[in-house]
Amino acid sequence: MMHLKKQDGWPQYVVIVGCGRLGSMLAGLLSEAGCSVVVIDINESAFDLLTAEFSGFRIVGDAVEIEILRAAKTDRADCLLATTEEDNVNLMVAQVARKIFNVPKVLARVFDPRREGIYREFDIETVSPTNLMAEAFLASLQNRREGQSCV
Repeated sequence: MMHLKKQDGWPQYVVIVGCGRLGSMLAGLLSEAGCSVVVIDINESAFDLLTAEFSGFRIVGDAVEIEILRAAKTDRADCLLATTEEDNVNLMVAQVARKIFNVPKVLARVFDPRREGIYREFDIETVSPTNLMAEAFLASLQNRREGQSCV
């Protein structure tokens, strides 16, 4: 796993929604880098994925519910990362973080690249694993040695 050092400009307080492979990795890395991190997941067993470096807080609950986001002190967050595997949940949570809690930096994972326009309409930055993987595959194909074919 990669290691991070805290740098100027890094958020002080981060709320991460979703503690799957991505959310748990981000939580560990950001915590190790010195950020204060709160992770929210609907399934308590998801927290088993957190690394030993994670020193933040865990909240079991549905982040779609405003009370859960209040419990995470989302109004104080510099950043909210919506990393669940559900595009609709990520959009809703990101939208609430941006509009109700005025979180300055909101990032959402979006699996269906066709939905990215909707996120942009709400001023929400996205990261699309589908797009990232397509770009990685194409870059790998582009970098192949001369004379090799794709088949």
